[in-house]
Amino acid sequence: MTDSRPPLVVILGPTASGKSEVAHSLALARGGEIVSADAFAVYRGFDVGTAKPDARRRTEIRYHMLDVADPEEVFSAGRFAREARRVIEECVGRGRLPIVCGGSGFYVSALLGALPPGAEQDKSAREALSRWATLRGASEAHRFLSVNDPLSAARIPVGNLKYTLRALEILLSTGQPASARVPEGDLWPRRFTVLKIGLRPTASQLHARIEDRVRRMLDEGWDAEVRRLLDQGHSWDSNSFQAIGYREVAEWVLGRISHEEALERIAAATRGLAKRQKTWFARERNVHWVAPEDGLSTALALLDEAKVRETQ
Repeated sequence: MTDSRPPLVVILGPTASGKSEVAHSLALARGGEIVSADAFAVYRGFDVGTAKPDARRRTEIRYHMLDVADPEEVFSAGRFAREARRVIEECVGRGRLPIVCGGSGFYVSALLGALPPGAEQDKSAREALSRWATLRGASEAHRFLSVNDPLSAARIPVGNLKYTLRALEILLSTGQPASARVPEGDLWPRRFTVLKIGLRPTASQLHARIEDRVRRMLDEGWDAEVRRLLDQGHSWDSNSFQAIGYREVAEWVLGRISHEEALERIAAATRGLAKRQKTWFARERNVHWVAPEDGLSTALALLDEAKVRETQ
């Protein structure tokens, strides 16, 4: 029986695991285009700290879902799924291989139909939670969420009070954790042969990669980027400034902490993010988990197998 569905490759894994390198090499090898699934690379001006591809890479491969929102906008997983699906369909229409690459598990799940539509908002619960969080702080709110809905807490950064309170609102309003809700028949992903490749470096490899990456970013103009964003009047309270490292770099730029302290804080926060990402991706089904150095060969082999099935 033939399977004529076009392939859709998804490269998963924690931050700094090497996803971008694998995706770019695969796109070069198989005529692909890359759809970024990074919750903060969507924002214009947030370049160094989100590890966007440089100008050379963008001339070699077409990238999508980068620089599609202003820093003050709230960019949701639902909006990402809608726009990324349109991009993927257009990519297939051009005869290109769509490659989704990113560490934002919530975005990937939304794209692949694994998230349900949001529950109706409960205004009274939201207001009560907001008052409580003002008194107790974001860390206490996140701790409360981690006790009652650990899967949601794993995907939400401690400092992202907005998302934390939304998850708590769903829990209090429906009696069920947000992570337990079941999607309602999203058939879009079934139009594709979805091939998921997960990169799984060892703990020591990942920690070394993270420190090297943070140090390189700080040496490549992250401070100048943050100065420009602050000079343009962008607020620390905006969703875009929730990206790992931006507040720490701002404190360094303002002279409140040293370069080395900024590096240590960002590396620690990035390790925490990687841990949450691994927890989230552990629930993904049908993922081929491999060492980073085997990512490209695994993706190529899976594509070849899918092509054989198509012709049988």
